[in-house]
This record gives sequence, C-alpha cells and structure tokens, in this order.
Amino acid sequence: MKTSILGIYEDEDVLMHAIDKLQASNIKVADVYSPFPLHGIWSRLKLNTKLPYATFIYGAVGAVVIFIMLYWMSVVSYPLKFGGKPLNTLSFIIIMFVGTIFIGTLFTFLTYLFREKMYPGKQVVLPDPRSVEDKFVIVIANADEMNEQESKHVMKMLKETGATEIKESTVNLHV
Repeated sequence: MKTSILGIYEDEDVLMHAIDKLQASNIKVADVYSPFPLHGIWSRLKLNTKLPYATFIYGAVGAVVIFIMLYWMSVVSYPLKFGGKPLNTLSFIIIMFVGTIFIGTLFTFLTYLFREKMYPGKQVVLPDPRSVEDKFVIVIANADEMNEQESKHVMKMLKETGATEIKESTVNLHV
C-alpha cells in the first residue's frame, strides 16, 4: 500500500497558491480533492483529457448513423410523397441535430463511467471525508519512496503554504 502526504486547506485561494509554491519547489502534486470544481486546477496540475475528442467522434458517428437511418426510413423503406416534394429534402435535420447531441452525451457519459471505474455499489475512497463538505485536500503521492529529509521538506512546505492540517495516509487513491 502506498503512502501519501495530505495537506488539508480551508480556502480555495490559499490552496491554489499552495499548488504554485509546491510545484515551484519541485514537489509533485498528485491530486486535489475539493467539495466543488476549481477553475484552473487542470492547467495548474498540468493534466489533460481526451474526452472532448471522444465526444466529437461519438457525435460525428451518431450524426452519420442517424442520417442513414432516417434516409432509409423516409426514402427507401417507406417513401411518402407530400405535395410533390422530392423524397430526399433533408426535412429531418432537427431530428439529426437532437440525436447527435443525445448520442454524443450518452456515450461520453458511459466513457467517463468506464474510465473512472464507477459502477453502482462501488465504495467511495476519499483521502479525507471532509473533502466533500468544506475542506480542500492536496495529495502528495509516493511518500514511502521519499527519504525522511524529503518528507519533512514536503510537510514543512505544506505548513508554510497554509495547510491547517497535515497527515499521512495509506488509503489507495489510484494516483
């Protein structure tokens, strides 16, 4: 089981400045737990995601599939002429638009659940239960690989940057 050092903060601005100071001191912040989304945290932690690209692909494939399905249903399988209009007038563009959004959203949601290994009945693993109420938690991973001097330096930096509480945790956080 890997050990992590946790710095618990009470204010989001203090936390954001702490991340900058820790990274300036070459201390790698593995993760941040917060009761609400923090603007700019992804860029500060240098994280990226490919989920928007997946959403675009899901939407594009969904639009093509919906177009083929609607074209087949209204032109090939059961063609109805209304007022002499041609059969392929794209009168179903609104249905395609809504269906594209639905398919993109649905498959993005399923991809997120699969990627994060979230399923019904899964036990929630938090570094500190207060991180869903009113505290902000910085996780410094692999504390067991640090020597005592490095560990003390990390704890000192957390205290200097405004952490109200510092502790070690052996909870497996998947960082």
